[in-house]
Amino acid sequence: MRLDKYLKVSRIIKRRTVAKEACESGRVSINDKVAKSSTSVKEGDIIEIIFGNKTLKARITNVAEHVKKEDARNMYEILEGEEDTE
Repeated sequence: MRLDKYLKVSRIIKRRTVAKEACESGRVSINDKVAKSSTSVKEGDIIEIIFGNKTLKARITNVAEHVKKEDARNMYEILEGEEDTE
């Protein structure tokens, strides 16, 4: 699955366009490498996202095309920081 789509489906970032912009500005990395929005993600990958002055580091535990809102949180495990609750 594409990185921008994963970020939206998992609700780490609420909108795909915002996820794409974050990737294009170099604020998202996978396994310590800056990632494009089209980069493929798989279970076990470590995603790091910089939100202004906050950083979120999470391990992908599940990749699914469609997930209910209440199950989206089960798609990743937070390693550092905290998710954006807005």
